[in-house]
Amino acid sequence: MHPQAKACRDGWVQSMRAAPVGAAWQLDASALTQFDSSALAVLLACRREALALGQAFEVRHIPAKLQELAALYGVKALLGD
Repeated sequence: MHPQAKACRDGWVQSMRAAPVGAAWQLDASALTQFDSSALAVLLACRREALALGQAFEVRHIPAKLQELAALYGVKALLGD
């Protein structure tokens, strides 16, 4: 949710910056049960950061409701799954 989004994004970005070039990130989104559009913003920011750092990024097991939200915002193809 929005109150946790910045801290979540910052933590992931910090981890990505500490990882070597060529690292591969695979996020399992199946545990996401309560979320808002901030979840999409975090996932897209992490994807952008990983790609900028030459790392692979993939989101797996995206819940149907989050897929619907991603489709509504026109970003579903960027998340995979």
